[in-house]
Amino acid sequence: MNTPATRLQQLLAFYADDPTDAFTIYALATEYRAQEPERAWEFYQNLLNEHADYVGTYYHAGKLLEEFGRKDEAEQVYRKGLLVAKKAGQQHAASEIRQALNSCLGLDYEDE
Repeated sequence: MNTPATRLQQLLAFYADDPTDAFTIYALATEYRAQEPERAWEFYQNLLNEHADYVGTYYHAGKLLEEFGRKDEAEQVYRKGLLVAKKAGQQHAASEIRQALNSCLGLDYEDE
C-alpha cells in the first residue's frame, strides 16, 4: 500500500519522465490539492493551458479558484469546461460542471 509521500514521489518521477502527460499532471494537482493548494493550482494551470481538452480539470480547477476567492475566474473556467465536456460528449462531466457554475453564480438549483 502506498503512503501519500510515496505516491507523490512516484507521480513526480512519472512527471520527470514525461512532463507532458495530462493524467500525471492531473494526478499531481489532485495530490497537492489539500496540503499545498497553490502548488496544485500550478498543475491545474498547466492543464488548462497545455491540455485544454482534458475534461477532468475544469470542475476541480474551478473549485480551487473559488476556494482562493477568485469567483470570476472560476466562472470562466466552468464556462469553458462546460463547452469542452459537451464537445467531448461527456454529459455527466458537463452536468457536474453546470452544477458548480450555478453554485458559483449563486443559482443553487439542479438541472431538470
